[in-house]
Amino acid sequence: MKAILDSNGVGMTEPLVDSYGYPRQDVDVYQVRHARHRVICLMNDHSSMMTHIEQGLHMLHAQQREGVGLPADPPRTVIRHTEPIARVNFVAQNSPAEEAGICVEDLIVEFGSVHAGNFRSLHDIGAVVQHSQGQQISVCVKRHDELVRLRLVPHIWAGRGLLGCNIIPVEIVER
Repeated sequence: MKAILDSNGVGMTEPLVDSYGYPRQDVDVYQVRHARHRVICLMNDHSSMMTHIEQGLHMLHAQQREGVGLPADPPRTVIRHTEPIARVNFVAQNSPAEEAGICVEDLIVEFGSVHAGNFRSLHDIGAVVQHSQGQQISVCVKRHDELVRLRLVPHIWAGRGLLGCNIIPVEIVER
């Protein structure tokens, strides 16, 4: 693209018409217009990608400042139960679950007050969610054999439910 502009002796801003408004004879207007269009599209794509990366970095640093998504720290946080009770198989974009740092394939070890010692069904987790709308819930997940403590705030968002993720029970075989 730069070669096309250079071979025609123009850049991104020079006029392609003469003083009378006719196309310049010394310039291949068709090629230059297409080259300029492609450069502008690539610049827009680059700008969009940089904005997306910047937002991701801001979110990552905010989570680290708040301690979200970091490995559970045994001296400060006591995790009594390590047996998973449920597995996350879907997380919606821009959902409370995604904001908390929950990932697909996370194994839920503790969800608020629910853990392997008192877990009967997914209704137990649903009850915690319903009673904690707008309030922070401590969630401990096992991710790649590492326990991670997350802070989840169930709330109404653009999608369905208060979490924006799908949780299925962990079968005895998976435990």
